Amino acid sequence: MTNQPPGYGYPSDQNPQGQQPPYGQQNPYGQQPPAQPGYGVPQGPYDPQPPQSGYGAPPPGGYGQQPGYGYPPPPPGQLPPWLGPTNPYGPPPPGSRTLASPSDRFLARLIDLGVLLIPFLLVEVVLGFGSILSDIVVALLVFVYEGAMMLSQQQQSIGKKVMKLRVVSAAHGGRPTDNELWARSAVYGLPQAVICIGTLFALVNVLSLLWDKPLQQCFHDKAGKTVVVKEA
Repeated sequence: MTNQPPGYGYPSDQNPQGQQPPYGQQNPYGQQPPAQPGYGVPQGPYDPQPPQSGYGAPPPGGYGQQPGYGYPPPPPGQLPPWLGPTNPYGPPPPGSRTLASPSDRFLARLIDLGVLLIPFLLVEVVLGFGSILSDIVVALLVFVYEGAMMLSQQQQSIGKKVMKLRVVSAAHGGRPTDNELWARSAVYGLPQAVICIGTLFALVNVLSLLWDKPLQQCFHDKAGKTVVVKEA
C-alpha cells in the first residue's frame, strides 16, 4: 500500500486506526470549552439576598395585616374619630356619622310612648291607678320593651325606626354588647317603679342629654356606654 500523505480524510501514522487524543488535548466538533469565570457566569450556587428596606419590601408582619380593632379613646371634650359633627349645609362626610338631635330623640320617645299606651292603660285598670304594683309592672314593661327592641331590631325601637335613629357603642360606633344594651334598658325603665322619685329620675334622665357634652348622653346611655346617632 502506498503511503499517503496526511491530509483530508487520511489518518496520520501517529494516530493509527482513528484513535483520538486524550480529552483536553483537542476540541472535538460540537464540544464547548469549560466555562470560565467571567461575565454572565455565577461564581457560586445561587443564593438570593433578602429584600432590603425601601420600595417593594414587605411591611413588618407581612402584607394584608391590619392594626387591631377599635379606636383610641378621644381626648376629653372631643368627639371620637368615627363620629363626625353635624353638617348644617349637607350630608355628613363619607365614613362618619352624626349624633341624633334632642328633638329627634324626643319625638322617637313620644312614638314609643304611644305604642305602649294601651298596655299601660290595661295595667292601670286591672291593678289600680297609681298603685305600687301597677307602677312596678309598668316599669317592667318599659324595661322589657326597650331591651327586646334593642336586641332584636338592630338597636332601634319603633320610635327610633320612624325617626331613623340607632343606638351604637360610644367606643367604636358598632353594635353594643347584649349586656350593655340590657344595662341601658334597665337604667331607663326600672327606676320608674319607685313612686314619685322614679318619675322625677325619668324626667331628669331624658333631659340630661341637653347639657351632656360632647356625646349628648342620657344617664341610661352612660350606663350602657352608648350614643344615639342619626342614620343617613
